[in-house]
Amino acid sequence: MSYSTSVQELIDQLGRLPGIGPKSAQRVAFHLLKVPTEDALRLAQAITEAKERVSFCARCFNLSEGGEECQICSDPRRESRMLCVVEDSQDIVAVERTQEFRGRYHVLQGAFSPIDGIGVEQLRIKELMTRVGEEDVDEVIIATNPNLEGEATASLLVKYLEPMGIRVTRIASGLPVGGDLEYADELTLGRALEGRKTLAEGNSLER
Repeated sequence: MSYSTSVQELIDQLGRLPGIGPKSAQRVAFHLLKVPTEDALRLAQAITEAKERVSFCARCFNLSEGGEECQICSDPRRESRMLCVVEDSQDIVAVERTQEFRGRYHVLQGAFSPIDGIGVEQLRIKELMTRVGEEDVDEVIIATNPNLEGEATASLLVKYLEPMGIRVTRIASGLPVGGDLEYADELTLGRALEGRKTLAEGNSLER
C-alpha cells in the first residue's frame, strides 16, 4: 500500500528524527493527522518559534534564547575557573539537577566518532582550547557519556588539554557504562561529580 504524497512526506520527515524508525514515524504521522487541526498547528508553531528564537551560545554553545550568551554564561555567580565539558545541551540540564556544580560549561555538540563522520573538526574542541587559554581556567571536568564514543572523546580531550598545564578530571563511574547523562538520576550523577578522577594534573596553582 502506498500513501498519498503529503502523508509520505510527513512520514519521511518524521523518520529523519533521532530514535524514530519507519514504524514509529508512521504512528506519529497518523496521530498528527487524527488530532484536531488546532493541536497540530500548535505543534508546528512551537517548532517554528523555537527555531526562530533559540540559537547557540556564542561562548559555550549551549542553547540560548534572547541573547548572545546563555543564562549560565551570563551569570556572574558562576565559578569561571572551572569548566564542565558535555556532549550536548541536555546533559547540562542533567548536571544542573544535581546542584553539585557551580562552574560553567562547554558543549561539544557531539562525540568523537569517525565511523559516523564526526571528527575533531565537527566538535567544539578548538573553541574549548581558546576558552581555556583566554578565561584562566584551572580545571576542566570531562562529563562525556560513559560509552565507547564518550570515552574516545574524553581521551581526545586529554590529549589536547594536558599540554596546556591545567587540571583535567573525568566524572567518576557512578554512571552505568553505556548509559547517557540525560537519563541519570540526580543522586547517581551527583556522586559521579563528587568522585571525579584526575586525568592530567596541570600547574594552574603556580600561574
